Amino acid sequence: MADEQKRSPTDFLNTVIGQHVLVKLNSGINYRGVLACLDGYMNIALENTEEYVDGRLKNRYGDTFIRGNNVLYISAEKSADA
Repeated sequence: MADEQKRSPTDFLNTVIGQHVLVKLNSGINYRGVLACLDGYMNIALENTEEYVDGRLKNRYGDTFIRGNNVLYISAEKSADA
């Protein structure tokens, strides 16, 4: 573990821009899509977004904007070839 490079949350977020991510809201709703951009307040723009409620696909959106104070976490999605 001592040999691992330390990464900050900002480093992680910079590496997942343009990648598929899962965004979980404080309400429990999940959004999956391509992270287009985000700012210092964790306001998020997603493309090709899918909304999941209770694990079920509820809606599909083109571009989605999520206010940062609603975000519980952002997770990188594993690619199909990994």
